[in-house]
Amino acid sequence: MSSDRGPFWARMFVTHQATLNGFFRRRVAHRWDAQDLAQEVFVRLLRVDGGEDSIIANPEAYLFTVASNLVKEHAVLQKRRGLSVDITQMLPELESPQGTPEAEAEREFRRQRLHTVLDRLPPRCKAVMLMQHRDGMSYDEIAAQLGVSNHMVKKYVVKALALCRRGLARYE
Repeated sequence: MSSDRGPFWARMFVTHQATLNGFFRRRVAHRWDAQDLAQEVFVRLLRVDGGEDSIIANPEAYLFTVASNLVKEHAVLQKRRGLSVDITQMLPELESPQGTPEAEAEREFRRQRLHTVLDRLPPRCKAVMLMQHRDGMSYDEIAAQLGVSNHMVKKYVVKALALCRRGLARYE
């Protein structure tokens, strides 16, 4: 990297840091991920080996192109990692308890927790979750039942899972 590009990118980063953080917060689930991604943009910009003949015509556009690519990479990594709290593992808790009194008490506590979290979901999200997990309906069937597209059903599922993860994480 040429020696004068580091301070240039540092100034760019400071100038656009708030906008960059907002850009990431709107696109990722957690504030700390947004902050990490903003830092990663800066690291990647510092790695740009420019030389004198490869000057970037629009540095601001380049900054947000790098940020946009990071959001996509982050989404792929999150998908590979999976959910930290899997709602599908909690749904069998709605069935009748059986076993030792301690296990029954724990199961009942988990059922109540799950009911509380599900009750706090927006009505459409709750309906989609119950239709999918309790009733075993497909996205097509749910879409037909609610009169929405498959894409909207997927959006409701994603939103419901995110809200459930957050709600259940408070109890952990």
